[in-house]
Amino acid sequence: MTRPSGNDPLFKRLAWPLGLTRLGLVAESAVRAFWPLWSIVILAAGLLMLGVQDMLGVEAVWALVCLFAAGALWALIYAVRRFRLPSRQAATERLDATLKGRPLAALQDDQAIGQGDAQSEAVWQAHSARMASRAAEAKAVSPDLKISAFDPFGLRYSALLILAIALLFGSITRVGSVTEMAPGSGAVANAPLWEGWAEPPAYTGKPTLYLADQTETLRVPQGTTITLRFYGDTSALTVTEDVSGRPLTEEAGALDLAESFTIAQSGTLTIDGPGGQSWPVVMEPDGAPRVSISAEPEREADGRMTQRFVARDNYGVVSGSGVIALALENVPRRYGLVLDPEPQEVIELDLPMPISGDRTDFEETIVENFSEHPWANLPVTLTLTVEDELGQTGSTSDFDMVLPGRRFFDPMAAAIVEQRRDLLWNRENGPRIAQVLRAVSHRAESAFRSETAYLRLRVILRRLEAFNEHGISDDQQAEIAEALWDLAILLEEGDLSDALERLRRAQERLSEAMRNGASQDEIAELMQELRDASRDYIDQLARQQQQDGQQGEQSAENQQQGQQGQEMQMTQDDLQRMMDRIQELMEQGRMAEAQQALDELQQMMENMRIAEGQQGQGQQSPGQQAMEGLADTLREQQGLSDQAFRDLQEQQGQGSGAGESQQNEGRSGGQGRGTEHSEGGQGQQGQSGDNQQSQGGEQEGEGQGAGGDQRETLADRQRALRGELQRQQDALPNVGGEAGQAARDALRRAEDAMRGAEDSLRQDDLAGAMDNQSDAMEALREGMRSLGEAMAEEQRQQNGQQGTADAETGQEQRDPLGRRAGSNGQIGTQEQLLQGEDVYRRARELLDEIRRRSGEAERPDEELEYLERLLDRY
Repeated sequence: MTRPSGNDPLFKRLAWPLGLTRLGLVAESAVRAFWPLWSIVILAAGLLMLGVQDMLGVEAVWALVCLFAAGALWALIYAVRRFRLPSRQAATERLDATLKGRPLAALQDDQAIGQGDAQSEAVWQAHSARMASRAAEAKAVSPDLKISAFDPFGLRYSALLILAIALLFGSITRVGSVTEMAPGSGAVANAPLWEGWAEPPAYTGKPTLYLADQTETLRVPQGTTITLRFYGDTSALTVTEDVSGRPLTEEAGALDLAESFTIAQSGTLTIDGPGGQSWPVVMEPDGAPRVSISAEPEREADGRMTQRFVARDNYGVVSGSGVIALALENVPRRYGLVLDPEPQEVIELDLPMPISGDRTDFEETIVENFSEHPWANLPVTLTLTVEDELGQTGSTSDFDMVLPGRRFFDPMAAAIVEQRRDLLWNRENGPRIAQVLRAVSHRAESAFRSETAYLRLRVILRRLEAFNEHGISDDQQAEIAEALWDLAILLEEGDLSDALERLRRAQERLSEAMRNGASQDEIAELMQELRDASRDYIDQLARQQQQDGQQGEQSAENQQQGQQGQEMQMTQDDLQRMMDRIQELMEQGRMAEAQQALDELQQMMENMRIAEGQQGQGQQSPGQQAMEGLADTLREQQGLSDQAFRDLQEQQGQGSGAGESQQNEGRSGGQGRGTEHSEGGQGQQGQSGDNQQSQGGEQEGEGQGAGGDQRETLADRQRALRGELQRQQDALPNVGGEAGQAARDALRRAEDAMRGAEDSLRQDDLAGAMDNQSDAMEALREGMRSLGEAMAEEQRQQNGQQGTADAETGQEQRDPLGRRAGSNGQIGTQEQLLQGEDVYRRARELLDEIRRRSGEAERPDEELEYLERLLDRY
């Protein structure tokens, strides 16, 4: 092998990779040789910065100095002996070892055999060219600086850790203190030293300050903690401060001393003595938090209160609370509020805080429902209070308002809620409440839609009168209040299965809302209820029309009436436009016009019902006959329950004589006397019931024996009614599915409840009989509802099979809104919607109308925002 010439062009191109590789070899050799030396130097520097020399005696310090000096000398000798400066050839070999085929070594070789042979020389030249091309791709080799094999215990890392701790918690100024321990310096080994920190409260988010590094005025938040630590002989040091509010001048003792205090005011902090400092301290005060009510309280449709508020603080609000107290001086003292109220605790509530984000300035909303509270809809005062981390508080002034609560638009429900409020206001109102409840329920047939609601009121009234005799306790007061609230909810929301009754109730509630000035949310909720009730009612009429159309051939008179009914048809768009017009008039405050439009809608729906009823005067199906029979049974069971209730009143001496008897009779419409059926036995039962009623009137007050005979007669009538229900179960149409099975199960439960009522009547347990009769009526209603669902499902299946036959005969069924029946027998269809020549013209007209309304600034903000969303979307 021959050494390459310095003028070789290839090696000139490799000079840069070879130079870098050689530098890497130098670094490897230096690291492996000098790592003990710099580890000792780093360890010594870290200990000096931590001030270890200040905590030890001078003898110990000099012993450590000698030890470190000896170690450094050994490390230097070790480094000199191991360090070798790498040669160019070593760098070449390191670089050549990383290349495939060692091209650098190959280029330094000469041809040994075949010289003079042209073919051999050609092969050699090709080989040399290939090696040269590989060598031209050479790159510098990274050095191997790992010395784990030379330092298996990781001593170098220990030294680096101590230096890092010294940089974080020590000071470079402490290194010079070791020179004061030299002979002749005049310093003592235990010279005084100090450290200090200013730590602001964590909630401020500001960093801790190291006092030794502070040369200017200290500006710190209120509540900052100053911590001072002294080392060595500190007898020459004196601490003076007037920032904590308690002036302190204290000389440190001979032992280590830690002093800590909190900044409460601006002032000066001074450490007098060797190495002492002085700082002017400016305290940045933490202002008290502020809170304000940003809007008037709002009431949601369900009675929930929404109250917005704004809170601010320098460093953030921690918590807040609110207190609602009765403003007795603003309460109208009339009716049940004439008496002084019973003591009530103020309403305390927690203010909502932002879960994430900045709490220095935010706006939140209180959402609570106080509908059941005695102060609902009465004048109150609201006071909000917020607190910061320092414990400072800020409050609003008393905000006068009416405590939002649920509003009842059913007159009877509103009256009951008012009596509930009077009872919770003062229990001495009990006799007056009982008198008012008797008065408002005098004509029950016009005041109550549901017999269940009337019976519940009578039970509440009976218990209230019993409590009044002995004084109402707290538990009894709460019991009556809860029962009155549940009754009011029942009357307001209802539990009506009949679509027509729901429609009438929705119309009545909307009319009441017009008279009482309902809010926008309440108007929207009532209008939605009216829309839902109207849709259910129309669907019910449509189902009835389809059922009537499948009864076979009808008479010419029925066909003529059907044609008249077709003339009564109206489109779904017409109905929707009328409802939208009613809502628009109410929102604009034009209540008289809205009431007139509502009356027109009610008349239109009533005409539709009459027309549909005329079309349905054909032959009844077995399902319809079963439903009518069950309805008759339900009415007669109600009559028996009313009669049992009257007997219970007479038995307890709480009846009001013939006047109340006549009233009850008028309310029930004679239902308690029995209903004549087509069967002879049932007709005799009705006659027996009439005779028994007459006998009951003649024998009133004659003694317990007559009452027992009357109870036996009621038991016989209950048994006869149970037998009629058994006959009706046997005659039920064969309907399948879950709904059909549910109907049969419900009727069996009704039969069991009737049997229990019969047994209770024979045992003279009128209260138990009334409970069983109530269960029987509830089961009957459930059975009728399930039977109706089963019949409707069967009807839909039949309509799917009949559609083809109707198409062949050219007949086309329509519902009362003029909609075609769907392909599967469903009401309504999506066919031919938005078809025809005028579709685009109509869409353009609607868009122009939306643009016009969005430009009217006098419209409500909610409507303008809605119109803008429509324009953005379309």
